[in-house]
Amino acid sequence: MTFLEELREQRWDDHRFYHHSRINQSLHLVSALSFLLTYALLLFTHHAVFAVLFGWTFSMCIRQVGHFFFEPKGYDDMNQATHEYKERVKVGFNLRRKVILHSVWGIAPLLLVVEPSLFGIFTPHTSVGGYLEHLAQVWIVIAGLALVGRTIQLCFTRGVQTGLAWFTKILTDPFHDVMMYWRAPAALVRGEMIQPPHERTA
Repeated sequence: MTFLEELREQRWDDHRFYHHSRINQSLHLVSALSFLLTYALLLFTHHAVFAVLFGWTFSMCIRQVGHFFFEPKGYDDMNQATHEYKERVKVGFNLRRKVILHSVWGIAPLLLVVEPSLFGIFTPHTSVGGYLEHLAQVWIVIAGLALVGRTIQLCFTRGVQTGLAWFTKILTDPFHDVMMYWRAPAALVRGEMIQPPHERTA
């Protein structure tokens, strides 16, 4: 496959395996729009601290709520695959890896309270603003390490093209999710909880 073909396949596998629920799709739409705001704040304003805190606490969390609580985890008749199989073959972060990542994310604020200098990395904060600035820096490092670390791992285990395609997919997911799921809230209002099979194979 070419790079673009592999990117397209990764996006399609992610959709058909992990985005059946209209609630999950709607939450992804909200998350995608929030991440686009985060990107804008990071690129065009001086509100980097707010952007990072907003990106992690709202955009990222609401994105994962759909996966953990609303996405079906039984046998997938449409794709002839078990949940265990999907978790095993997923290119990016499966649910187990997401639990680890979010556990690290959740520990960071507590660690900064117990160890304000973060073992000598920071000058201890003396205000709430200083604490939040340090927390934002820690969270952006966690995000960067997770993204780059998984990319490098994929480059070694599945090939450089696969790793770079996944890296590109993650960074562009907010744009793609808006295009994919903008109809989901209307479908949900109509009472459609699961996307029909013919739409998933279109």
